[in-house]
Amino acid sequence: MRTEDPRPILLKEYSEPDYWIDEVHLDVALDPEAAEVKSRLSVRPNAKRGAKNALRLDGEKLELMALSLNGEPLGPNRYQVDAQGLTIMDVPDAPFTLDITTRCNPAANTALTGLYLAGGIFCTQCEAEGFRRITYMLDRPDVMAVYKTRITAPKSLAPVLLANGNCTASGDLPDGKHFAEWHDPYPKPSYLFALVAGDLAHVQDSFTTASGRKVDLRIYVEPGNEDRCAYAMDALKRAMAWDEKVFGREYDLDIFMIVAVSAFNMGAMENKGLNIFNDKYILARPDTATDLDYANIEAIVAHEYFHNWTGNRITCRDWFQLCLKEGLTVFRDQEFTADMRSRAVKRISDVRTLRTHQFPEDGGPLAHPVRPDSYIEINNFYTATVYEKGAELVRMLHTLLGAERFRKGMDLYFERHDGEAATVEDFLTALADGGGLDLAQFKRWYGQAGTPEVIASGKWDQAKQEYALTLSQISAPTPSQPHKEPLHIPVETGLIAEDGRDVPLHLAGGAAEEDGRTSRVLSLTQREQCFRFTNVAERAVPSLLRGFTAPVKLSVNLTDRDWAFLMAHDSDPFNRWEAAQKYATSVLTANVAAIREGVKPRKGEGFAEIVRGILREEALEPEFVAQMIVLPAEQTLAQSIGQDVDVDAIHEARESLRASLGGLLKDDFLRLYDAMRVEGTYSPDADHAGRRSLRNSCLSYLAAGGGEDGLKLAKQQFDSADNMTDSMASLTVLAHTEGPAREEALKTFHDRWQHDHLVMDKWFALQATSPLPGTLDKIKELMAHPAFSLRNPNKVRALIGTFAAGNQLRFHAADGSGYRFVADQVSALDKINPQVAARILGAFKSWRQFEPGRRAHMKDVLERIAAEAELSRDVYEIATKTLGQN
Repeated sequence: MRTEDPRPILLKEYSEPDYWIDEVHLDVALDPEAAEVKSRLSVRPNAKRGAKNALRLDGEKLELMALSLNGEPLGPNRYQVDAQGLTIMDVPDAPFTLDITTRCNPAANTALTGLYLAGGIFCTQCEAEGFRRITYMLDRPDVMAVYKTRITAPKSLAPVLLANGNCTASGDLPDGKHFAEWHDPYPKPSYLFALVAGDLAHVQDSFTTASGRKVDLRIYVEPGNEDRCAYAMDALKRAMAWDEKVFGREYDLDIFMIVAVSAFNMGAMENKGLNIFNDKYILARPDTATDLDYANIEAIVAHEYFHNWTGNRITCRDWFQLCLKEGLTVFRDQEFTADMRSRAVKRISDVRTLRTHQFPEDGGPLAHPVRPDSYIEINNFYTATVYEKGAELVRMLHTLLGAERFRKGMDLYFERHDGEAATVEDFLTALADGGGLDLAQFKRWYGQAGTPEVIASGKWDQAKQEYALTLSQISAPTPSQPHKEPLHIPVETGLIAEDGRDVPLHLAGGAAEEDGRTSRVLSLTQREQCFRFTNVAERAVPSLLRGFTAPVKLSVNLTDRDWAFLMAHDSDPFNRWEAAQKYATSVLTANVAAIREGVKPRKGEGFAEIVRGILREEALEPEFVAQMIVLPAEQTLAQSIGQDVDVDAIHEARESLRASLGGLLKDDFLRLYDAMRVEGTYSPDADHAGRRSLRNSCLSYLAAGGGEDGLKLAKQQFDSADNMTDSMASLTVLAHTEGPAREEALKTFHDRWQHDHLVMDKWFALQATSPLPGTLDKIKELMAHPAFSLRNPNKVRALIGTFAAGNQLRFHAADGSGYRFVADQVSALDKINPQVAARILGAFKSWRQFEPGRRAHMKDVLERIAAEAELSRDVYEIATKTLGQN
């Protein structure tokens, strides 16, 4: 074991810095192995902190070349350098200027944080603590400065030189070099600094703001990819217009730039005026990108643009407040997508993501509040809890306040804190003041980990014509939080009569003007409350948590018959889908139990009949129908079962029901497969994408139903597909089925796309999700493929990450081989890119819920990793917390 374990950083220990830095002037001379950075810092003592004798600056993997204070060079007796930073003794108690010259090695920076060189492109990634790898700095989000940046480089090496803000000068220099100068007039923390340089092409457009200013828009890509930028540019312009209309936020610089690079740890980064993207979220063409790719591009371009105000103009005071920018901005991009596409389908998609990724996190050893109270490595807190659950908290606030009062609160937040580093308390205070609602109890959501359970029980009293709904809340203990306080939980509720009508809701004791509505938001604020609805003249089935108004688990005393009824009649589209998931989960969990007892599973004829009705309901939008007929994922079923999970039984039960539905509903699936054919030019719009989604869902069921019809259709579709969506859908069917067609299709796809790195990632991921025996051996073979590299995060995520997080059957092989393989890759990756290694290791977070054999195998590999002597803070924290040691 290491001799000293990393010390956690605690929220309660936050204090302002001893010094502020008001201006930063950077002069960056680019060189692959010896980039030189000259920085001039305008430093001001913090009057609140009193006089100090020393200034401590953050810095890692830097070579200090020169140092002077107010123009006076400092000798070694005036400063100290260590692995984490630079300490300067005897600094003035009045404002002063510090000049620092450092050198770093971008080519050797495989961690891809700070300034690095990959694929011939110089790039930066400074969130969360990357700037300290560029030069010495107070690298914390509450230190906000105005930046001026000058970049010089050989023109042949980097003909394009980009940084934050507006370009103020550029030109040629002797010896084949050139320069560009950039000025960002808005104070920002160091994590929002950006620099990109290299051989880049660009596409250009413009946007005219509401006040009449013309903004230059540019997307920079590797030469040859210009024809894949149109959709991203269109999404950007729509996002700019939407933010003006819905939130009143106008863009503030003369130019907005996006750069797409192929080696990037994150999806994208919102650096002020210079967003840097993983190129998979920018580049799209019908033959190379799926409908899902297009939807992701739209959402992520919008998300990063929306950060201009919720993240850049108002940033977070410290990294514990990360949800203040990420959760809020995820909510904003979700609303944007809902307005651009289908609100119902978007809500279903978001909740499915929440349950697949965040609920297991909340229910395991890595559980943490939306605003954590401690961390060892901040990179480990870019989690589903901070992002997705953080967005759900903002959505609850929107639900409780209503759209108009929520907007007033947001306007007040922007007015009060523009140009500041804010906290969750600042945000809640602005919403409370602007919306006129006491949010003191609601604040507990930000400090309590875990997924609350809401238990509902309804009873109709015929004599009183009253429906009594009792709601209670339970929050189980989580690491470091054994006791939980009651939360403010909004529960949107409806009652549906036996003829399918929504019943008018008259809440006993409610205001008269609120009577007559058929859907109401109930505020559950106590451990148990009873809500009574009067004038309910007939028996009704409750429709609870409509629109998923809170990130909770709902337990309600409804039968399969009730779920079938809601599946057919609920007027709330989310709850129709939810009823289908509940009904299917009931059938599947019963079948899992039967399989484990050696009993033949049910065919689900009753469920199939309800699905048949939905397939024939012509008024429903195709994408919604596609969502309705997708069975709960194997990972979701594992969560429903909770303990002693048997992945083999889950897989068998799910595949058995899919086969049963494919056979029982074959004629309906064939009819819809033909009816949903999209003719003419490809479009990624919601209507066409929805038709393709339903058609490909039908294809999947037809293949699962047995016989040759499904596979024959899949082969025909694969051979004739004119877009990547249909090509990948048919290839998935073929590649996940034993037979000669499998290898032939995989080879055909490979030979066509072997020179396109983004499409090859799809090819890798598809094989990583295969349920067939031999998948792990195939993955090991693919690691030797020329298109794969452990140094490229996209490749690692596509092959290893997809296997660990997306292939429950083969990752959880009973002999532990999947665990050992992934653990080996984590150990290797930790020496190259600790951030990526830690994220892959997260696949073990639910290890305690599996049956004893698998549980023992996972514990063994986690203990092996935790015991390694040379281990990054990133991986150490995940390993020890997952084991329960930290």
